[in-house]
Amino acid sequence: MSVTNIISLFGGLGMFLFGMKLMSDGLEQVAGARMRSILEFFTQNRFIGMIVGLVFTGIIQSSNATTVMVVSFVNSGLMQLHQATGPILGANIGTTVTGQLIAFNLAEIAPLFVIIGAVMYMFFENQNVKKIGIVLLGFGILFMGLSTMGEKMTGLQDSPQIVQLLQSMQNPLVAILLGFVVTAVLQSASASVGIIILMAAQGLLAFEICFFLILGCNMGCCISALLVSLNGNKDAKRAAWIHLLFNIIGSLIVFVMLMVALGPICSLFMRISGNDVGRAVANANTLIKVFEVVLLFPFMGWIVKFTYVLIPGEDAAQEEAHRPKYINKSISAATAVIDAIHEMQYMGELAKENLQKSMEALCSPDKEKIEAVYEQEKYIDYLNQEITAYLVQINGLDIPMADGKMVGGLFHVVNDIERIGDHAENFADFAKRRAEKQISFSDKALKQMQEMTEMVLRQLDYALNMFSSQSLEHMREILRLEDAVDEKEKRLRKAHVKRLTKGKCTPEAGVLYSDVISGLERVGDHATNIAFALRPENQD
Repeated sequence: MSVTNIISLFGGLGMFLFGMKLMSDGLEQVAGARMRSILEFFTQNRFIGMIVGLVFTGIIQSSNATTVMVVSFVNSGLMQLHQATGPILGANIGTTVTGQLIAFNLAEIAPLFVIIGAVMYMFFENQNVKKIGIVLLGFGILFMGLSTMGEKMTGLQDSPQIVQLLQSMQNPLVAILLGFVVTAVLQSASASVGIIILMAAQGLLAFEICFFLILGCNMGCCISALLVSLNGNKDAKRAAWIHLLFNIIGSLIVFVMLMVALGPICSLFMRISGNDVGRAVANANTLIKVFEVVLLFPFMGWIVKFTYVLIPGEDAAQEEAHRPKYINKSISAATAVIDAIHEMQYMGELAKENLQKSMEALCSPDKEKIEAVYEQEKYIDYLNQEITAYLVQINGLDIPMADGKMVGGLFHVVNDIERIGDHAENFADFAKRRAEKQISFSDKALKQMQEMTEMVLRQLDYALNMFSSQSLEHMREILRLEDAVDEKEKRLRKAHVKRLTKGKCTPEAGVLYSDVISGLERVGDHATNIAFALRPENQD
């Protein structure tokens, strides 16, 4: 085989892999956010979760994306560990759709998909049309790559040494190891199975050995989720192990069956596939997965329990760990924005808690509470830096379009939360000054500040809920409280001026009181900003 043919062969492989990535990423950007919401919602029941995982993976053509998303959900607390089993099982079946498409050999119409996709991407302004164009472009490039590989593989048939080497691969364990390594490197079971289908169709691989290569591919596709889970919590690691254990146990059972009855099994698949070897390999890939899911579905509870043996213990308290609770270095494009929203919700709760604590320390001077506010403000500032850096990283990812529209608003939200934390720190400073200079407030002034604090805390609570749930449930309450806080600030300021003119309030107490109600009113403004930051009209 000439050097030119070898270069063309690897060029075809490059086109195939690039086309698959384009198609998968494009589908995830178009439908990822919506499908993610469905995946998150329909996971209470394991069977329904499996169906959703199957459909989701079949659409985005990537079991890696589904399992990584599930691991991220578990890490973020959006999904319980036992709920993760359904989508993981479904993903294992859904990933075989690509192999079925490859077996149809659509190479002749692939250029049509390329030109249609290119036109949609280059000449349309609508982003949804552009992304669908990328999907079609990827689909076409994938099959053009397959066509190029197929053409150049015929050259391999002219090399007796290569044919003999490939067809002499008789050791099942070596085949499993080879399938595992190739899939782990390519990070795609669909890609490695596609190559197996093509080589088998060209007569370069014996049909019998393809079964064992597929078993290796099934286990190799678990590596992505394992890598993502490394920086996650223990439940995230367990979710990744559920995926791996399912494939190890299922592959072991199928391996035993193949060793006992390989001949009859091969004959059966060839017969139901019309003696088309490529189609037989695709069918074997699908039916092996279906068989494993049906066989192991009733025992997934035991597999979940076994992961607690492999990953024992519980996570250390997040507050003691003094690090982000939901975001980590292993960013999943599918859940990056959701993880950021949950981290900001957590940061917002800390800021709200600090606000309440600082006002309690101001109204009833307490040195320990003041120090606690200062300490927690350091953590809030740290989270602000981490979340901001995380959002910058997200900006460089190919995230779902619906998520991409939120990123600009998220930068504003994290800034608003950080400013609320600063106001809480200011109130702690006021409390410290009041204690040091023995500044006294009248009972009426204290009551007024406490009433306004309660209003602002309630407004902030509604705002954080509206932000994290992205619903309009508390919109009226927030708008009503916004107006009420503004009105109360004006009334209290007028009453304060009257007290000053009548000499009922010292100048020092008056300045402190004025700064406090002004600061509380600004906190209310920040709360309103948070509530409406992710509304469509405010998204970039």
